[in-house]
Amino acid sequence: MEYIKNRRTIRKYKQEDIAADLLNELLEDSFRASTMGNMQLYSVVVTRDKQMKEKLAPAHFNQPMVMNAPVVLTFCADFNRFSKWCRCRKAEPGYDNPISFLNAATDALLVTQNFCTLAEAHGLGICFLGTTIYNPDKIVEILQLPKLVMPVATITVGYPDESPAQPERLPLEGLVHDETYHDYTPTDIDRIYAAKEAMPENRHFVTINHKETLAQVFTDLRYKKADNEYMSDVLKKTLKQQGFDK
Repeated sequence: MEYIKNRRTIRKYKQEDIAADLLNELLEDSFRASTMGNMQLYSVVVTRDKQMKEKLAPAHFNQPMVMNAPVVLTFCADFNRFSKWCRCRKAEPGYDNPISFLNAATDALLVTQNFCTLAEAHGLGICFLGTTIYNPDKIVEILQLPKLVMPVATITVGYPDESPAQPERLPLEGLVHDETYHDYTPTDIDRIYAAKEAMPENRHFVTINHKETLAQVFTDLRYKKADNEYMSDVLKKTLKQQGFDK
């Protein structure tokens, strides 16, 4: 399990293709993930074509790894296939609602993590793109996703052409709660975030952005309230467009 402890996000890839047999094996193995009611409420769109990557790139804020990676995978919450199976078997589905989306999204994210772990174990590098839920409407259009299908995660994958520093993680005590949730005191917060705030690169972020604290870099620059509200509105509209609104 050392590869899990040593894992890091890879954004630069060698210009070496991933064999279809290997990719299919990794995907098939990842589909052994736990799933709601054994329904497998997910689909994966595999993008290798350069022109398709060019279409997808703006939806991911033109992050260079979208074009540079040999493969881009879009993991989708999918109740379309299961609903069609129901109707073909004289059963009327009722999965056009938020709880059904949440079930399907959970299924899809479990598979996503399985795939990432398996890919890294086979010497591949991955980058998780959080932008998928920022611009779901654009991805729906580009990938021609039908009703009851929503993109929830995108992974770029390829053979690593870099070995970046491993990102920091909060200490165990800041994340694990015994028996019940124990809320954080200011003293707890100081202790839990002390190492993160003391890192030279994070102190540099504060300085170059003319902020007083690292938290202000997040709230004022990286993940602003106005942006969150705008993207939340897009998400809600896309969920309605895709039929998860009953």
